[in-house]
Amino acid sequence: MSTLTVEARAQKVWFDEFSMWIMFTDGRQLSVPLAYFPRLHNATPEQRNNFEMSGGGIGLHWDELDEDIHVPGLLLGRYAKQAG
Repeated sequence: MSTLTVEARAQKVWFDEFSMWIMFTDGRQLSVPLAYFPRLHNATPEQRNNFEMSGGGIGLHWDELDEDIHVPGLLLGRYAKQAG
């Protein structure tokens, strides 16, 4: 049996008006619409930038917003809410 392991670890996270951007340790970048994460979408820029990276970049946590994101899940299309 063959398994595929994707080492998806965030190195840097930043935001613009509409998106969350993640730079991975392997150089890839991903942009995800803030609309997929209602708590982040409704937060102030200061609240969005007040996060902790955990597990060497596997998790993102916003204590004030009670929001947690599993970084490898983003590459698999697992979001809090689909826009629509």
